[in-house]
Amino acid sequence: MSIKAGSEAGHPPALHRGEHRAATRGCAEGTDMKSASVSSIVFLQLSLCAVLNAAKWTYSGPEGEHHWSKHYPFCGGAFQSPIDIKSDLLRFDPSLRPIEVHNYNLSPNEQLTLGNNGHSVQISLPSKMHISSLPHRYTAAQLHFHWGSSSRPAGSEHMVNSRQYPAEMHVVHFNSDKYPNMSMAVDKSDGLAVLGVLIEVGEFNPAFDQFLKFINGIKYSDQRVQVPGFNVRALLPARLDEYYRYDGSLTTPPCYPSVLWTLFRNHVTISRKQFLALATALYSSHAQESAPVPLNGNYRKPQHADSRVVLVSFKEGRGLHATRTVTSPLTRKRVVQQLLVGDLADLADEGLYQLLPSGSEKLHAGKKKDLKNQQSQSLAKSKQWPLNPSPRKKSQTKQSVGKLGLAEDALCYVSLEQRVLHQLQLSHSENQLVHTLRDEVFPKLNLHSYLDCRSDLALPTIRHILKGRPTDEAFELNRSLRKALMYSKKPHTETKESVPKTNHGSLSPATVPGKPHSQGYPHPWLLPMEWED
Repeated sequence: MSIKAGSEAGHPPALHRGEHRAATRGCAEGTDMKSASVSSIVFLQLSLCAVLNAAKWTYSGPEGEHHWSKHYPFCGGAFQSPIDIKSDLLRFDPSLRPIEVHNYNLSPNEQLTLGNNGHSVQISLPSKMHISSLPHRYTAAQLHFHWGSSSRPAGSEHMVNSRQYPAEMHVVHFNSDKYPNMSMAVDKSDGLAVLGVLIEVGEFNPAFDQFLKFINGIKYSDQRVQVPGFNVRALLPARLDEYYRYDGSLTTPPCYPSVLWTLFRNHVTISRKQFLALATALYSSHAQESAPVPLNGNYRKPQHADSRVVLVSFKEGRGLHATRTVTSPLTRKRVVQQLLVGDLADLADEGLYQLLPSGSEKLHAGKKKDLKNQQSQSLAKSKQWPLNPSPRKKSQTKQSVGKLGLAEDALCYVSLEQRVLHQLQLSHSENQLVHTLRDEVFPKLNLHSYLDCRSDLALPTIRHILKGRPTDEAFELNRSLRKALMYSKKPHTETKESVPKTNHGSLSPATVPGKPHSQGYPHPWLLPMEWED
């Protein structure tokens, strides 16, 4: 997905230094600037200088995607996109409504900006275009493309069961109920919603020709032309009720995990000639450069699932006969409530299955247990769980929930990065920024996504929730859960107490619950810059 923060039509203007400072203050998690020290102000100014000199990035070579996290730490973090949408990730959600798009049929009298930003072809979109079928109103900002090359016509970012399509279109929207423009929404955890369309080479597509016929006017980076409005709805598949839904990120720097992804199940087609117009006519370099660099292969490789699941709005179809129905949000809230204030010993003994990833059928903690019997026992116990806890427990729950990032306020990634980096600088550990940010943000993202049914509950998140609970009980639950998870991954081998994995939200280093993680603070790359997700 490609998001350029520029002053051209259809985009909010890039923030000037003073405006950017104000914006950063606005999302700085309640910081009172009146009492800010001189040193913190100097630090903020230095951070802004880094923003204004944002690093160059490419898809390959020394500035390619494997090096993005050196300058954009969230690119090495949690909940990244794109992903390979495999059958075992899918969960049917009957509550998913058809996507409702409004004002997508534009008049030819409306002028749109078609541009080459050096990473993609991008079309600005008027603010009257929006989606209304999500929890908030999401206003359109722009659309852009990712594609392969003439020699390798496979360039979609998302894959479906490891199949990569020739190209992919992203229609980018921002949460206009909460944020005034794209620049303010892009680094918020509830900021963006993107419609993804997979593109196959086949029949000629007249809708795509509405802008492809102007492509020679934007051969080089930073070139723009005005094109007449057209029916943007015609770029989408005919059916908007069949799609994949998951929580993810921008697919280019700064890779903020701020995107609610909707990838349509059905692809659209363009002709080979139309595909080659994208793959061979453009350059990522400027017109004045002596050695033109072709613009193709502009896609990011699939990222790890990070305990996420992919909701689907449809149940029938190829490869979906085994798709499970998603666990209800009410059940998930009860699980989190018991972790916060319930009996952890009972949970370790009898309710462990509730904490395992969806589809885990067997447990092993000294002996196999019958899952059905376990569920019935746990259900009987669950009736004793206080759905309306006592006033003391209620306030305890509220306090814990606030600490876990479950409040109404969305995470602000620029503010988070500044705080983590600042703390790491005090201990001269700046090189740990990527890992520290990941440790800081993963439990919050996983918990939000779990409660919205788009993730399994990961072990690092459970440990995060258990901070402050009785250490002995928390330790016993942690030990039982580790054994069960390891056994479910290796059902035919002896369970080993090994050091868990640290990446991508699976098992993280064994830490005794109740011991707080070290926290840090980040380093912003907000504006002016490009976001190509």
